[in-house]
Amino acid sequence: MDGKIAKILVVDDDVNISEVIKMYLESSGYSTKVCNDGKDVQQAFIEYKPDLVLLDIMLPHIDGIDILKWVRKESQVPVIMLTAKGETFDKVLGLELGADDYIVKPFEPKELVARVKAVLRRSNSESIGKEILKFQDITIDVNSYNVIYKSEEIKMPPKEFELLYFLANNKNRVFTREQLLCEVWGYDYPGDSRTVDVHVKRLREKLQGGPNWQIETVWGVGYKFEVK
Repeated sequence: MDGKIAKILVVDDDVNISEVIKMYLESSGYSTKVCNDGKDVQQAFIEYKPDLVLLDIMLPHIDGIDILKWVRKESQVPVIMLTAKGETFDKVLGLELGADDYIVKPFEPKELVARVKAVLRRSNSESIGKEILKFQDITIDVNSYNVIYKSEEIKMPPKEFELLYFLANNKNRVFTREQLLCEVWGYDYPGDSRTVDVHVKRLREKLQGGPNWQIETVWGVGYKFEVK
């Protein structure tokens, strides 16, 4: 974060869990603000201007999914979802709506801190260079995390952008899901390959490809940004 103390907004209705998360994050050098009710999140987000949001799915008044939708309309700040359910539907839905990661309760606080560090590190534009990639119908600008596709700006969360940039910057090279997890999410990322599939699906929904490029699936292996 370029020497700046990162600010984490913790949103969880369980006061005890919130305090434990707050304690571990602050002992790791982060600034934190806690919300225990969904109705308080929007004002806290606007006033606090967090660098990352830890967001529980089950909240009183406004649930985490609706809050995530609102956050994505306002900002591309990284969001890590917290869920007690552990159901595939919840995980996939959160990722499809723009979450950068998820973690299932109960979790070890040290694991949560590791996830926060990984997401913050990868959301920092300096971590992947200062380049502009151009192909027919698409420009990928890592300086501003901006994608112009068919003359229109395409909004996408940081992790989605970083996956696109990494594939495009290594055009015509095939990567396994595990390689993409390591390169885009970080070597200490404890997620699974489903995360990559969900992000590729979201990219394809926004970018249908061009006359000379496509995001291709290489069956049995992984994905590549193919340029003809």
